[in-house]
Amino acid sequence: MKTTQTQLGQGRNERFSSAGFILAAIGSSVGLGNMWKFPYITGEHGGAAFFLLFIICLILIGLPLLLAELAIGRAGRGSASTSFVKAGGPKVFGRLGLLQVIAPFLILSFYVIVAGWTLHYAVQSFSGSLYVNSDYSGQFGSFTQGLMPLVWQAVSVLVTAIVVGKGISGGIEKFNKVLIPGLVVLLIILMIRALTLPGAGEGVSFFLQPDFSKLSPEAALVALGHAFFSLSLGMGILLTYGAYVDKRQSLGTATLAIGAGDLVYAFIAGLIIFPTTASFGLESNAGPSLVFIALPAAFSAMPFGAFFGGLFFILLAIAALTSAVSLLEVPVTYVMDRWGWGRGMSVTIISVLVLLVGLPSVLSFGVVPALMDMGGKNFFDWLDFITSNILLPVGGLITTLFVGYFWKNAAEAAGLKSGWFRLWLFMVRYIAPVLVVLVLLHTTGVIKF
Repeated sequence: MKTTQTQLGQGRNERFSSAGFILAAIGSSVGLGNMWKFPYITGEHGGAAFFLLFIICLILIGLPLLLAELAIGRAGRGSASTSFVKAGGPKVFGRLGLLQVIAPFLILSFYVIVAGWTLHYAVQSFSGSLYVNSDYSGQFGSFTQGLMPLVWQAVSVLVTAIVVGKGISGGIEKFNKVLIPGLVVLLIILMIRALTLPGAGEGVSFFLQPDFSKLSPEAALVALGHAFFSLSLGMGILLTYGAYVDKRQSLGTATLAIGAGDLVYAFIAGLIIFPTTASFGLESNAGPSLVFIALPAAFSAMPFGAFFGGLFFILLAIAALTSAVSLLEVPVTYVMDRWGWGRGMSVTIISVLVLLVGLPSVLSFGVVPALMDMGGKNFFDWLDFITSNILLPVGGLITTLFVGYFWKNAAEAAGLKSGWFRLWLFMVRYIAPVLVVLVLLHTTGVIKF
């Protein structure tokens, strides 16, 4: 039976509770980037001074766009593509909105690979086998250049598919209601462990001591970009989740709660990473080299390191899988809404396609030499670059232009009082588009300092 506008998001198993929606949205934004990138860029660009700048950027670009995506989704009750038209917008936005379906599908194809890495490392850490050989760079290279990542990729896709296949309230909401509180517990345990390490204070100072001399136009653009990406904007997730939100839910309150959750997670991540790296004299580089090479060296040297290392990788796995679930729901909702497929068939077909499309990425670390060096990047890195630096900012720009200039029912959909609505509309119409364009120009290398 065809899934229609009135049916999508209206069934008993296709609607979030208020708390479940907020936890699911936080789960989508609590990803790997805040753990392996945010602490690094904060320390590099002025510590607490940059953190304050990040909060300002979150208010200027993050929260207005977040509310816009939620409002479009709830008004349209469709997918990341069809909601633009169902909410009353021009048909051209239905086609433009396809970018916000394509982007999360492509991101998911390589995101589940990294999720698989975290699961593998959790098993290796708890078993102690990760620490038998101290050449952690060699271990990581040997692992990613082999065939085991294919197995863990499949495991990650299977877990994600099972959750999404059970629906909104029965799958995604229940999954996040269990994992997000668990993630909070793990964050607190690991933060306490990190802060009690010898020399941890030096790392905390590097992270939080304000150095306003390091603030620059470059730092402002980095903060803008991270405020945009850390909330999962421009990839159709919040727009899709909005389709399953009850009309009584305050979107303004939800927006603040999601933003606060993202901010707290990023802050605690810094209180885990920097004290740990400072205590053991490690370089706090951003990216996989920090997580899979530097930190295992730290865990190997601390008491009960195998246990705390295992907890850390479980934490990363939770962050990765909650984001993966959100990413999969976007194309699943699209095919359900566009072609009337059932959820089970939609999840199965999209998941198989995710596995197939992800094969070049997982094989680009050494299994297939031709995929390793494609103009200075391997296939994995190129896909990451195109989606994160081009598709997502363009998707965010489409949202701001739609709400700011083409959507007549924005006031009613956002549910804001007149004063707040005028402020929000001003931000979305005049401020956010300029900032999104700056993010796009910076991430693609057009603007450099």
